[in-house]
This record gives sequence, C-alpha cells and structure tokens, in this order.
Amino acid sequence: MPKEKQLQHLQHIEDKLRKLIQRHTEVQQRLVRAQEQVKQLEGKLDEKDEQIKNFQNQENIVKIVETIAGNPANSTELKLKLNEYIREIDKCIAYLQD
Repeated sequence: MPKEKQLQHLQHIEDKLRKLIQRHTEVQQRLVRAQEQVKQLEGKLDEKDEQIKNFQNQENIVKIVETIAGNPANSTELKLKLNEYIREIDKCIAYLQD
C-alpha cells in the first residue's frame, strides 16, 4: 500500500476515533445528568413516603379522637393507650438523641 493511501487510511481512523471519543464524552455527561436526576427523584420519593406516613398517623389520631368523643366508657382505656404510645415515642426520641 503506498504511503499516501496509508496516511489517508490513518487520517480516516483518527477521524473516527475523535468522533468516538466525542460520543463517549457526550454519553458520560448524559449519564451524570441522569444519575443526578435519579438522586433528586429518590429524594422527592422519600419526602412523599414521609408525607404518606404522616397522613396515615394523622388519620389514626383522628380515628382515636372520634372514638374517644363517641363513647365515654372507652375514653379511659384509650387515654391510657395514648399515654403508653407517648411514653414509647419519648423513649425513641431519647434513644435517637444519644
């Protein structure tokens, strides 16, 4: 193969390699952006999960309050149960603070 052909062939290979490197860089940048977006969405998902738990807890509290208001005979038992829950929550808070 003559030198001129070899040089052209080599230039062609270099051009393809440059394009390949450029594509690789672009794909890496897209991957980084996608990973950042995934982290943001995971954070939002965690927030939504926490909100759901809070709503479920609020719903349970409303049910307890409605039960207490509806039947005075059960109110003493429910108050004791609520106090027990509060003590457990206080223990958990104290444990987490240590």
